Amino acid sequence: MQIDSKPYGPLAIDERQVITFPVGIFGFEQLRTYALLDAVQTGFYWLQSLEDPELAFIMLNPYDLRPDYVLEVPDEDLESIGYEEDEDILVFAIVTIPDDETKISANLQGPIIINRVAQLGRQSISLDSRWRTKHLILDELAETGSR
Repeated sequence: MQIDSKPYGPLAIDERQVITFPVGIFGFEQLRTYALLDAVQTGFYWLQSLEDPELAFIMLNPYDLRPDYVLEVPDEDLESIGYEEDEDILVFAIVTIPDDETKISANLQGPIIINRVAQLGRQSISLDSRWRTKHLILDELAETGSR
């Protein structure tokens, strides 16, 4: 399947990369179909809207940033994407890249959860109060490296 992507322009993808978000993503509820793409930079991914080629989220695996991260979200959010087994679920954090690159952050409070088998996704809200919407990536990596 051919798509238009913000990071790469026209791109051929496999149908298995298409993820449907039945309720959209917070702030973008009207957009429901996305493609999960690898980024050039290892450890990062793109979530490209198939309905708006100008909208793409960069994401990372929160466990890579914080090995102590625990996915604790409402059961109904997991049920809404057909959760049955842990190995079917992918978890991501949306990354924000401001002008000041030292302030690049990851949203660990609002994880993106994807059932890779059912090809369904949802953004949820963590029930764990340790996670915030802005975890500075450089600070987290420096702290994790010192443990």
